[in-house]
Amino acid sequence: MSLKLRICVVLCLCTSVLSAQAPKKYNAAEIQGLLDKLNVLGSVMYVAAHPDDENTQMIAYFANERNYRTAYMSATRGDGGQNLIGPEIRELLGLIRTQELLAARRTDGGEQFFSRANDFGYSKDPDETFNIWDRDEVLSDFVWNIRKFRPDVLITRFSLEPKVTHGHHTASAVLANEAFDLANDRNAYPGQLDHVKPWRPERIFWNLSWWFFRNTGREMDTTNLVSLDIGEYNPLLGKSYNEIAAESRSMHKSQGFGSTGTRGTDVEYLQHWKGTAVAHDPFEGINTTWSRLTGSEDVAFYARRARDTFDPKNPAAIVPDLIAAAKALEKLEDDFWKDIKLQEINTLIKACTGMYLEVKASEYSAVPGDSIKVSFEAINRSDINVRLRDLRFTSLDQQPSLLHQDLSYNVPFMLDLNLKLPDEMTFSQPYWLVEDATLGMYTVADQLLRGLPENKPAVVASATVEIGGYFLDYELPLIYKRNDPVDGEVYRPFTVTPPVYMNIKEKVYVMANGASKEVVVKVTAGKDNISGRCYLVLPEGWTSKPAYHDLNMTIKGAEQDFNFEVVPPASQSEGEIYAEAEIVGKVYNASLTTIDYDHFPVQTLFSRSSAKVVNIDIVKRGQNIGYIMGAGDEIPASLRQIGYQVWEMKDEDITDENLAGLDAVIMGVRAYNTEARLKFHQDKLMNFVKNGGNMIVQYNTNRRLVVDEVGPYPLQLSRDRVTVEEAPVRILAADHPVVNTPNKITQNDFDGWVQERGLYFPDQWDERYVPILSSNDPGEEPLDGGLLVAQYGKGYYIYSGYSWFRELPAGVSGAYRLFTNMISIGKSPSLEEQKVDSGKLER
Repeated sequence: MSLKLRICVVLCLCTSVLSAQAPKKYNAAEIQGLLDKLNVLGSVMYVAAHPDDENTQMIAYFANERNYRTAYMSATRGDGGQNLIGPEIRELLGLIRTQELLAARRTDGGEQFFSRANDFGYSKDPDETFNIWDRDEVLSDFVWNIRKFRPDVLITRFSLEPKVTHGHHTASAVLANEAFDLANDRNAYPGQLDHVKPWRPERIFWNLSWWFFRNTGREMDTTNLVSLDIGEYNPLLGKSYNEIAAESRSMHKSQGFGSTGTRGTDVEYLQHWKGTAVAHDPFEGINTTWSRLTGSEDVAFYARRARDTFDPKNPAAIVPDLIAAAKALEKLEDDFWKDIKLQEINTLIKACTGMYLEVKASEYSAVPGDSIKVSFEAINRSDINVRLRDLRFTSLDQQPSLLHQDLSYNVPFMLDLNLKLPDEMTFSQPYWLVEDATLGMYTVADQLLRGLPENKPAVVASATVEIGGYFLDYELPLIYKRNDPVDGEVYRPFTVTPPVYMNIKEKVYVMANGASKEVVVKVTAGKDNISGRCYLVLPEGWTSKPAYHDLNMTIKGAEQDFNFEVVPPASQSEGEIYAEAEIVGKVYNASLTTIDYDHFPVQTLFSRSSAKVVNIDIVKRGQNIGYIMGAGDEIPASLRQIGYQVWEMKDEDITDENLAGLDAVIMGVRAYNTEARLKFHQDKLMNFVKNGGNMIVQYNTNRRLVVDEVGPYPLQLSRDRVTVEEAPVRILAADHPVVNTPNKITQNDFDGWVQERGLYFPDQWDERYVPILSSNDPGEEPLDGGLLVAQYGKGYYIYSGYSWFRELPAGVSGAYRLFTNMISIGKSPSLEEQKVDSGKLER
């Protein structure tokens, strides 16, 4: 009697393969690499704080040269950084950087993990970091990921020495060291042991480098360090690990980390911290062969024979050996390595037979309760006898389609189905953004979701095939694909959406001096035949006209704009407004955000539909603003909120004639770092100031400036910053017009700031600059260079490292008042201001 054996591989959930990608098609070199990896049983985890902190060269080397399971654990998703490719910040930027890490891992062969820590922005030391992160909860995530992945070796990017680098960096090393000890302790986070077993890596290292010592002023001593030449060449891939690493690092596009590959020897150093000592290699004494599993002799024999007899012109010839290896592996007791290697064998069988399996939907989205049209395709491109037994959609709890279909050589099998989504199916929302987060932590109640880089696919199918009495289950994500006239076959994830979503046009509405403002809500139908009503939920004291609008939308995807006149209270006030729709007695309050860049799949987010409303006492001078974008920010939209005409100037727009018609020119964040052609326009900009214009330059980093001087007089940029958003701000020049007209600036104007005060303040400047403000983090020396004003000819030049690009989009009232003063300096009172002053005199 033959024994039916079944193994299952979740192709769509592997962290190195995105669910929205086309089914993987392996060439002979890649199959050879998989066979090499099948015969190695070792694993290494690299640990750091943010996307981009990982050593992609080391990951590529371990994953492809040494064939170890290799993972990168990032404490955060990079939510607090800047974005060089678009306007997304905070959680949207974290979503982008998550996908960039997954794109990097697809390139270098690693897997990806996270903790729930929120990147709240720059932190100067680990104590500050731990005051904002929930240290114990983040530590539990480190322990969970170690127990789940079970690395033999742990490597940190950063040292334990505080105040040498970013506080998150040091914190990641501290937590990795603590987790190294706790992961094997049954008394530590015992609830995890319902799903994983205790595990202790053999040893932990610090991957030190010259740049760390550069920051300390000490020389790097390589004595007694473990060294690795990770610049080797991989003939199967046709690349060195330096080159692979550059391609991987270039996936961090939102951070401008495009890299050029190098070739040749490249030595990395590891300092041993804990665990058994080594002399030459981080894996010394660790058994990474099949013999680490008791009773694995037969598995090893067939796995090695498959590798050694592999013929790239006839890959299917080794399928019998792979099946024999799987049957022998099924008999072993070690569930951990057994499951991993069964998945690898399953992938190899699919690759060697040229098997292609795909499930696609006719549309990229549907609403719970909807029926969807689905097409299934299967083909066997080998002389192996493959039989398709069934297709089922486990996530939909539907009966399987029994097929019993022989897959003859190179003959496609096609099947069309109608599926119904469950009425209570959850929407496609990134799991860490479902619940409200704190400043330092995301909320994820489900232990099994913690650490995962992204959601499971919305709908998963399972296809069972039989080869010689051996059963294999292949789990496939339901995807959507279309043919683009330029790009050809284009994939995107299938998503489950609400029946209606509302997008408030602006994120912030700033209303000056009690004036009402029109709020536009775009309503989109997620399905056919939507009827109900749309309305705004307002803070106390605020009103809207009308109270609601009726909805009648017959076609899925139809859009309607509804206008509400929102009236603030008489006094200065701020709050949140929410858009809601009532459909058949149920209330929906989601907005739709789509993030679509070329280097990762389309991301869809359904946040609560909201906007901040602010009623402020503000007067402005000047009207016409030229804005020269740098790394990307939302300040132009913010300035339009208070009535400025903003021209986002392209390179060809920056002419003497165009500049002459402006009241002020504002340089976007990092403009002098990112816009190379500004060196050809700097003289025009300085002449604009000299002739009576105002120029405001926001922060730039002190590296890779495209001009020798960013201002009319010398100033030196530093890395000085004030990271505590509540840090006191002192007014140094109380009589200066920039803090007096047209708005009187007081200490109240520095309340409610978000994320930080500022960054990259100048630390030296010409005496013709007047320092206006001073601030510092607790226990540090005052920093006076955050806002410098110089009169130059008839106009004014302002350099500011304060974080206007965060404060204005967040609707911080005082930031608007001070920024308006910066624009207004030297300008005559406006008619608006004269009316305000006149009213004050009459009273």
